[in-house]
Amino acid sequence: MATVETRALRKEFTGHTAVDGVDLAVHEGEFLVLLGPSGCGKTTLLRMIAGLEMQTSGDILIGGRVVNELPPRARKIAMVFQSYALYPHLSVASNIAFPLKAQGAPRESISAEVERAAKMFGIERFLQRKPRQLSGGERQRVALARAMVRHPDVFLLDEPLSNLDAKLRNLARDELKQFQKRLGTTTIYVTHDQVEAMGLGDRIAVMNGGKVRQLGRPQEVYDEPADTFVAGFLGSPPTNLVSMDGVLLGFRPEQLLPPGAAPTEGAGPIAPMRFSVDRVENLGAGRLLYGTLPDHAPNQKVIVSLAYTVHSSIEAGHTYDFRVHESNLKFFDPATGLRVPARPLRRTA
Repeated sequence: MATVETRALRKEFTGHTAVDGVDLAVHEGEFLVLLGPSGCGKTTLLRMIAGLEMQTSGDILIGGRVVNELPPRARKIAMVFQSYALYPHLSVASNIAFPLKAQGAPRESISAEVERAAKMFGIERFLQRKPRQLSGGERQRVALARAMVRHPDVFLLDEPLSNLDAKLRNLARDELKQFQKRLGTTTIYVTHDQVEAMGLGDRIAVMNGGKVRQLGRPQEVYDEPADTFVAGFLGSPPTNLVSMDGVLLGFRPEQLLPPGAAPTEGAGPIAPMRFSVDRVENLGAGRLLYGTLPDHAPNQKVIVSLAYTVHSSIEAGHTYDFRVHESNLKFFDPATGLRVPARPLRRTA
């Protein structure tokens, strides 16, 4: 395994800057997730690290060595693509062995490496099958085994779970995390799925407009968003953002405390925040309440999330005395979107 660094990395296409001066430092053995919407630059950044795209400017270092001019095969990286890119006419064993054969590895060592990689991902019984005979999750394992057979220093994954259905994606995500921890390979993973990012990453780099908007541990990024983009992108439902007294006030839908709810011990002062409920949406495990804050932002819609068993008596068409820990309130500059210091809440006239 190795460290990965990018220094002022930039990629320009005609009339468009895809990656705009990105500085990253990925630690040995770390699982770093690049998270962001389509077109934010995350895949272009990954492809530059892999050597599949040439940067316009800036440096890429793997294991402390500048690799700007090195071809992909010389960077000791392995990449798994969204499509898996398996050869349909080859068996699973031959797909896994392909990189070793391309490198001219001795025939006697190839078989042992294929068996080792197949065992690592639990696909030994599929070695003689063709990819069309496998499920989506099994094909994903083959792609991972083919990548790992080369003993890469760095593992690059470009949305490898996006073709799986929801149930299989959850299982594959758990398996992938376990594989990575057991192998200890430095891993950079691209996704637009915030659930994947929160569940997989040791750290998350949230990207938008070719820039890294925030880098930190998943809970840190979730709890302390650096700007309105991060606040709005991470979380489902997203952070409520309402205009108040010249700033944007932000809070998570689950952070409003319903009437009678006990505050969190040691969380600090609590502010009243009356909530007028317009609509209730039942989701099985929980409920979403849609409405307004009549004392603070009477004309702006907000969402509150409650566990299904909590305060089931709350109904649409009524106003309730909710509260919120002041430490959960975030304030943002509406012009720049950046976080600003907290300020007292004021009621509307």
